[in-house]
Amino acid sequence: MKAWFPVFHFGVRLSVIVAAVLLAGGCATTEARIRRNQTEFDRLTPGQQQLIREGKIALGFTPEMVTLAAGAPDERWVRTDAKGRTEIWSYTRYASSDGVPIYTGFYHRYRGFYPGFYDENALAAARAVEYFRVEFTEGKVSVVQQQER
Repeated sequence: MKAWFPVFHFGVRLSVIVAAVLLAGGCATTEARIRRNQTEFDRLTPGQQQLIREGKIALGFTPEMVTLAAGAPDERWVRTDAKGRTEIWSYTRYASSDGVPIYTGFYHRYRGFYPGFYDENALAAARAVEYFRVEFTEGKVSVVQQQER
């Protein structure tokens, strides 16, 4: 009985790791977000659907449409000025100290979920860089700002 237990234990651990990586990767894709929100997606115009499939944001999009296209933001801000209240969504990537991108996207907050990235020393030296920002006025996208390279 002891002979098969270590192999079984290793197999169970490997299965759990593979499932976690697949789950994390699947949640991050546009198609996975569309599948989870198919009814909402089907209500959109064909032009809006195409933009979302391409991961693009257009003026007038709702927060739900932006989430379908780009995923959840890394940061949310609220600005209040003489014109009113604006909600700002910020998307970040992490770069090494010399500016080389390390990784991008929502799952970077969960170190173990990013396949192939386990260097804790590089993570400690990494800096967050905002590369994409969306501003909402009265519940609709009023500004799209992104970094050009």
